[in-house]
Amino acid sequence: MMLFALAVSPLLCTLGVIQLLGIAAAASARLVEGTRYERGGHWLCILSLVVVGGLCGWSLQFGPGSSAACAVTLTLMTLIAIVDFQ
Repeated sequence: MMLFALAVSPLLCTLGVIQLLGIAAAASARLVEGTRYERGGHWLCILSLVVVGGLCGWSLQFGPGSSAACAVTLTLMTLIAIVDFQ
């Protein structure tokens, strides 16, 4: 049996998890619109935008790949929060 070993940095995994949580927070802010949880959802989205934005600046020291991924996540989160197709 052949095992495929991947050399993945725990730091990059942490960056990925934080980015996924940020996208989930932005999506949940859209889902709770019109409910009694709307205020909390919006605050969670704003907090996650701040965290991912800070992460974007912090990840510049790790090279263009990780900072570009953070920038794309920040852009996607902003689009999820702002764009309304109704």
